[in-house]
Amino acid sequence: MTARVLVVDDILSNVKLLEAKLSAEYFEVVSAFNGAECLAKMEGDIPDIVLLDVMMPGMDGFEVCKRIKSNPKTAHVPVVMVTALDQPSDRVAGLEAGADDFLTKPVDDAALFARVRSLVRLKMMTDELRMREETGQSMGLLDPAAHYSDSEAVSRVLIIEDRPESAAWLEAALEGRHRVLKSDTFEDALVRVRGSDCDLVIISLGMRGFDGLRLCSQLRSLPEGRNVPILVIVSEGDRRKLNQALEMGVNDYLTRPIDRNELTARVRTQLRKKRYADQLRHNVQLSLEMAITDQLTGLHNRRYMARHLDNLISSAKRSGKPLSFLIMDIDFFKAVNDSHGHDVGDEVLKEFASRIASNVRGIDLACRYGGEEFVVVMPDTDVSFAYSIAERLRQQIERNPFVVGRGPLKLPVTISIGIATTDGADDSAEALLRKADQALYSAKRSGRNRVVADAA
Repeated sequence: MTARVLVVDDILSNVKLLEAKLSAEYFEVVSAFNGAECLAKMEGDIPDIVLLDVMMPGMDGFEVCKRIKSNPKTAHVPVVMVTALDQPSDRVAGLEAGADDFLTKPVDDAALFARVRSLVRLKMMTDELRMREETGQSMGLLDPAAHYSDSEAVSRVLIIEDRPESAAWLEAALEGRHRVLKSDTFEDALVRVRGSDCDLVIISLGMRGFDGLRLCSQLRSLPEGRNVPILVIVSEGDRRKLNQALEMGVNDYLTRPIDRNELTARVRTQLRKKRYADQLRHNVQLSLEMAITDQLTGLHNRRYMARHLDNLISSAKRSGKPLSFLIMDIDFFKAVNDSHGHDVGDEVLKEFASRIASNVRGIDLACRYGGEEFVVVMPDTDVSFAYSIAERLRQQIERNPFVVGRGPLKLPVTISIGIATTDGADDSAEALLRKADQALYSAKRSGRNRVVADAA
């Protein structure tokens, strides 16, 4: 894995040393020698990760980190404090400023590379979601996700530890702010995560009853556990286990003896990140739905129908079963808009869409084709059955006036429907649309409020 690393330190020899180490591991390295230069470089070409010294003249690393994390353009970029400060209070100050980790000089090479690769890997997943969200924004479908922020919602933290005294200490440190759950067996932990029972998992790698690393691997292989942040607890100096855990994709770690403030700070950071990632995923899903959905009626839109119809026709050819296509139009809809206004017209369209949805089967594809025209694609359906469905819908519309407006108004509405059905190997979406449209035109020309099936 390669990445663009920004090294920030006011001492040239420190910068050169990190630059040499990272370049040897095929990272692209850029440098800055003070906080202002760091922020200026991040406004241009945003790096994948920042290695930031704390003790710098002018603007110290804590302030630089705060500014990076408060900027929506750079808040998602991981920041690792690299400093001679080694007290728990210093780590907590860095975490409170928004840092993702805190490495003490002289930095162990294996620890540095493992942490950089881990954080970059996690950032790449966020970048993919951000890019998809930006596409949705560019299409005018949604607003951007709010960046890392605290929430009043109570988060569920699952502690996996088979030493009762350690589990009790962790629970006492977190309860009040979070809903704490505990598990001391491999199987129970998997069941809880499969049940989407937690927002964060804390796993002790020093358990006596089973292998914590194997549990990390198992959780990451579960669909329900793929996006749940994992924070592991390791004994001080146990670099092998920590590096293995980071390679498996755990999000963060604590070393024993655990500082209570550092625990709460790291938990809070991971929960913030999870909320942001969850919102990104929600926005991506929302943009997908909006891209294929008509916003007024909630039915699929014409773009989706056009893409999906080819697949349905191909499937019909393979199975040898017919596919029927209904195109329907509200009769004299322009008069509704002219007489009662577009708001009432929109209500009529929404009500019509609702009646279509309640009169077709789950396997049928109902779409708004445009204006007052709607289509229903009916797989595994011959023309006679399609005709009976269309006639039932036509009668239901005719017999039950639409109740709309504040009045409310009771508007009599009728529809015309054209039907076409696949009939051979030469069928195509264009041919089916053309035949159904001709049948609809015939229904209108012969008096409207009727169903006509294509005779071809």
